[in-house]
Amino acid sequence: MPDITTSVQIVLPQHCNGYKKPRLFGGQIMAWIDIVGAVAARRYTQRAVTTVCIDNLNFLNPAYLNDTVVQEAVVTWTGRTSLEVRVDSYVEQLDGTRKRVNRAYVVFVALDDEDRPVPVPPFTPKTDAECREYEAAERRREIRISR
Repeated sequence: MPDITTSVQIVLPQHCNGYKKPRLFGGQIMAWIDIVGAVAARRYTQRAVTTVCIDNLNFLNPAYLNDTVVQEAVVTWTGRTSLEVRVDSYVEQLDGTRKRVNRAYVVFVALDDEDRPVPVPPFTPKTDAECREYEAAERRREIRISR
């Protein structure tokens, strides 16, 4: 399995809306997704990266004030200058159990010192799970290109 980059946040008042039971803003978790995804991409490429797109993002479960949000990012696919990173976001209970909030696929492009795209190291899946994810990434790429 490729290296996993993990981020952990506690949902604070500034991250929430004003409901009776304050809920995490979707835009806040999107920002955290972009950050942890970029860190995974930077570690993999050893380059600066820029976000190209975030695929469809659905919220399966809420996160509330004082919840712990854990995010795990892993490279799933590489092209010539781009790479896809999967980011899974969870609410982690105090006993360690987790509920998934969402899963996002983020595409980044590696950049040189003049902000021009540069080749990235190829990702070769090794496990069955990595092969399935890689094949799914190829299909997601085809859909992105067709748009």
